[in-house]
Amino acid sequence: MTRMPEHLDIHLIRILYLLLCEKSVSRVALKLNQPQPSISGSLRKLRDLTGDPLLVRGGRGMVPTQHGESLLKAAKRILDETEGLFSPKTAFVPLEQARTFHIAAPDYMNNQFFTEVIARLRRESPKSRLVIHSLVPDVDYVRLLADGELDLVVGNWDEPPQHLHISKLFDDPIVCLMRANTAYARRTGKEGMTPEDFLTLPQVAPAQILPGYHGNIDSFLEHQNLQRNIVVESAHFRMLPYVVAQTDLVLTAGQQFASFYENLLGLKSYKVPLNFPPLRFYQLWHERSQHGTEHKWLRAQVSAAARLLAK
Repeated sequence: MTRMPEHLDIHLIRILYLLLCEKSVSRVALKLNQPQPSISGSLRKLRDLTGDPLLVRGGRGMVPTQHGESLLKAAKRILDETEGLFSPKTAFVPLEQARTFHIAAPDYMNNQFFTEVIARLRRESPKSRLVIHSLVPDVDYVRLLADGELDLVVGNWDEPPQHLHISKLFDDPIVCLMRANTAYARRTGKEGMTPEDFLTLPQVAPAQILPGYHGNIDSFLEHQNLQRNIVVESAHFRMLPYVVAQTDLVLTAGQQFASFYENLLGLKSYKVPLNFPPLRFYQLWHERSQHGTEHKWLRAQVSAAARLLAK
């Protein structure tokens, strides 16, 4: 019974492969620029490890044994895989290669933003796929990023997770959205909302959207010892403009989101009369993806789409 080596010696496998190909100790010594006795010693070691002569005398020199011949393909495969393991990373070529990218975002993200992201991916990497996942409270996006099931998470946070990589995308000012023919809208000018109006008007608001996310609007009010008049909460953010269009309720949201529905549903937006900080949107990713060329390309496309919104 032959004894397995404690450590796999790649150089020894290379010598095995060359001996089986060249069928000559002297030619292998020349190829590797090593003394012939060293190659002869390696052949003896290989014979001891395999329990087979590997090379024997033939009519016109050395020839592989049957067992030696059977090892040729396996040795070549190991050498090729080893070379590939340590070869330099090749850059992602968007127009030629296909990848599937996974991005998670809450449903209050602006339609124009993701439309631009999709258009860029279709134009720059037509063979690739994009999967947009919903970001809801029960989604552990930190684990999904760490496991590689998500490439990016896009959203807004008061304090993004510190251990993730982060890149700011854009700021979105906060506005109030209401039906254009409500009693309040009919008697109030475009810039006429007062702080008291904002706090007392009946409002519809999203329920908790992200894990640990209290919300920029209510966090700000809480720090000012203020509270708005929320009479309806919903986990389905994109239904809220339609609720506003059919009721006397007010929705406080980002300007980009509000502008889309203001035009679509004939609503009216007002500048909020309190000094709210804007909603600040980021893209987040894990260290495992930091240096991947396809991931760098994806982040660049998302950033470019965000810059277009800022113009």
